[in-house]
Parts: sequence; C-alpha cells; structure tokens
Amino acid sequence: MPERVGFYPGSFDPVTNGHLDVIERACKLVDRLIVGFGANVRKTPLLSDALRLELLRQTSSPIAARTGVEISFMDFDGLMVQACRQVGANLIIRGLRDTTDYNYEMQMVGMNSQMAPDLQTVFVPSSPHVRHISATLVRQIAHMGGDISAFVPSIVLKALSNDE
Repeated sequence: MPERVGFYPGSFDPVTNGHLDVIERACKLVDRLIVGFGANVRKTPLLSDALRLELLRQTSSPIAARTGVEISFMDFDGLMVQACRQVGANLIIRGLRDTTDYNYEMQMVGMNSQMAPDLQTVFVPSSPHVRHISATLVRQIAHMGGDISAFVPSIVLKALSNDE
C-alpha cells in the first residue's frame, strides 16, 4: 500500500485548539502529515511566518510523539495543489466546523479536482468542544484586548502577549 501523505493547509494565524484537534485527528488517517501554512491575501497577518512556524512546531510535537506520525511544516504562497505535489502529498486534509465551512470546502474540492484529479480531499469534522473556534475570531478578540485563553494553547497565548 502506498504511503498516505496528508497535507493540511491553513494560515494558522494563530494556531488554535481547533487546528490542533484537526492535526490530531488527521494523524489517525495518514502515515505522514505536512502542515502547510501560507499567506491569505484577504487577511492581514497577526504573526510573522517565523513565529507561526515555531508555534506550529511546538504545539504539534506532542501530537507527533503521541501518534507516531511524522509531522513536518512548509510555508507556501502559491496554489495548494502545487504545494501538495511538491511534497508528494496524496490527501488534502480539511477541517469542518459547520455547514458554512462545508459549502466553501465543496467549492474548493471541485476546483482542486479539476486541477489535480489525483489528489483526494478528506474532511475531518471538528470535535464538539472546539467547533466554535475560528482563528479570525481569535485575532479579533485578541486585537480588542479580550481573553483568548480558552481558544489557543498556552504557548500561543504567551507568544501573543509578548508580541504586543
């Protein structure tokens, strides 16, 4: 059986408990997971690429140790399907929180399947305790001085406090 290599893309700005839930659940489906973090031209980044990478590494390393799945990271700024091909991924991992995510993701599946019919998309539904978490809302709450401790790992909270 060929190696199952998953690619989980996102901005991870900042990495949230919801992202980590998807990473943990994706590790049950793949032999190797590449977390691809990229710039979203529609969003102003809160954290630098270097800090996002460091936070992803630190928060994902316990998951890799617990699951025995190799987790690696790459930044990308082009098409996701190109990044998948670059790293040899054959599965795209996407987290779903609700029907709004589903509708958007189904559009993406259609577009991606036209560009790269060899790639399969796997939807990982968020666990109920993190389903409401959105990095966009976390950024907004943090920007307005609100408490985001329930939504992000403590190391992320500390990095955001130091970044201000």
